Amino acid sequence: MGLRTLCLVGLMIVLVGCQEQHPATKTVPREVSVRILAPSAVSLSVELSGRVSAYKKAEVRPQVGGILHKQLFSEGSLVGEGQSLYKIDPAMYEAEVESAKAALARAQATLQQAILRRDRRKSLLGSRAVSKQDMEDAEASYLQAKADVDVAKAALATAQIRLRYTDVLAPITGRIGKSNVTQGALVTANQADPLAVIHQLDPVYVDMTRSSLELLKLRDRYVSGRLQKIHAHSTPVRLMVDETPYPHEGHLQFADISVDESTGMVLLRAVFPNPDGTLLPGLYVKAQVFEGVHEEALLVPEIAVQRSARGEASVFCVDANERVVRKAIEVGERTNRDVVVVAGLREGDRVIVAGLRGLREGDRVVVREQAKGL
Repeated sequence: MGLRTLCLVGLMIVLVGCQEQHPATKTVPREVSVRILAPSAVSLSVELSGRVSAYKKAEVRPQVGGILHKQLFSEGSLVGEGQSLYKIDPAMYEAEVESAKAALARAQATLQQAILRRDRRKSLLGSRAVSKQDMEDAEASYLQAKADVDVAKAALATAQIRLRYTDVLAPITGRIGKSNVTQGALVTANQADPLAVIHQLDPVYVDMTRSSLELLKLRDRYVSGRLQKIHAHSTPVRLMVDETPYPHEGHLQFADISVDESTGMVLLRAVFPNPDGTLLPGLYVKAQVFEGVHEEALLVPEIAVQRSARGEASVFCVDANERVVRKAIEVGERTNRDVVVVAGLREGDRVIVAGLRGLREGDRVVVREQAKGL
């Protein structure tokens, strides 16, 4: 046996001896924290972006033309329905009223003359002093004179209405913006540009959009009984304005009856009191819509939920043998930092909420901390 062979045999003996002196190291169980699932009543809400719009909006336009004599309001002030805002030169319309009154008086005089003529013909008809044709002519003249009086009355009423329109009144109560015309300007009836715009700002609307699919799922939860409304006849809504809570609570008024074909979204509209005028048209806000109460919800922290490449949700749980098992779940609404588990878990399951890094299914673990329910 050569020297090289003897060296190899000796080296193998040394390696075997080292293995006998240093046995394989055992895997140390990982420490994890778990949440023991327990059903609880949870108020569910969704946060949506919204825009404020006026409860009512009226564009003030003249209904007759003329020279603007006066502006009778202060820009930005609160005006009442029926309040005079502008005065248009009434001289021409006053003349029209006087002309219509004269035309009416003339028509009434003609009518009186026709009545007398008809009555004379009627009294003479019995003695055959007048012909039947004369009687018919007198009756026709009476009817025509009577119609002329009605026409003159209508013309007078029209002239009086036009005269009243020289006083431009506020159609609604609200806050009026800047005036688009000044004294001396020529305005025309029903012109395209408004003289001013009035907004009613107490209450106000907040318009939001939400996915039509989410609304269908919400309706199904109501129908199945998994979700109960907080109030039977209204849905509460709260606002955040520039990260500051708005002090007054509103309610959802309606959901639009159609879906936007390009986005698949549905318009939601809420009503809010606005006594201090904090909410202005066009203001961006965040709305928290309270959908209802889930009486027996199972909640897991959102950080404990893992997603596959296809978006499938799952969590790691600890089984009775203190080993890790992966469970596929279906998640529902989010509340604070938790999500509602719709399917895949049950009461008493221990969901791992901390120590997840590097964890694999089948690993043995030691539960360091456990909390029940929330």
